[in-house]
Amino acid sequence: MAADGRKRRRGRFAGLVVALVAATACMVDPVGQPGEPTEQREPASPSEEVTRADGTDTVEEFQEDVEVARRTAERYWGAQFEASGSSFRPIRQVIAYQRDGEVSCGGQEVPRNNAVYCTVSDFIAYDINWSFGAFRQVGDAFVYYLIGHEYAHGIQTRLGVQYNFTIQQELQADCMAGAYLGGSVEAGWLTLDEGDLDEFREGLLAVGDDPGQPWFAEGSHGTPQQRAEAFFRGYERSLSACGLG
Repeated sequence: MAADGRKRRRGRFAGLVVALVAATACMVDPVGQPGEPTEQREPASPSEEVTRADGTDTVEEFQEDVEVARRTAERYWGAQFEASGSSFRPIRQVIAYQRDGEVSCGGQEVPRNNAVYCTVSDFIAYDINWSFGAFRQVGDAFVYYLIGHEYAHGIQTRLGVQYNFTIQQELQADCMAGAYLGGSVEAGWLTLDEGDLDEFREGLLAVGDDPGQPWFAEGSHGTPQQRAEAFFRGYERSLSACGLG
């Protein structure tokens, strides 16, 4: 996947061992007082252990893709809000972290090996070592999906969307991530390389809840098939397929 006409190496989703979105803490509601500040000691960057991993992608490429994915999400959702006659407020911040407890959301520590949207402080946070490791294994498509899914949680918050079960919230976010990517490709803001859609499908089928996970359990995201179907509904049919159009 590329922006502004640039090309990237296509990664392969086959054999993926890192989940695209950790199922334990994707959307974090506050447990402390509203307005409690985010805690971050210093800007994070991938550790040497990660940057020595096999592959040709660099830290600079990863950071550039994170920024392009964020800007494209803002552009897409800004256009959707404008078309509906509403004003759009971008998500306040996208934060990289490395350690348990380096970032908190309303008093709740954000764990490593994760990516979350914090409702109380309106930010996305991602473990940069975990994310960069997946980027090296998967390719840059991982970054656009990751940011798209978490940004979707921020849009749900802005729209006041609430469901009784986590799985409903998460599958809608997958659908919205697909709509964001499909809409951005259609608008010419992003360009797919040959095989990217197959990689998305393979990757989404490689993630999901463990077999036997109750669909009604707190933290459930959906089976691999449910997640792939939700994503491609949004990609092919836009937000109308996500209950928002």
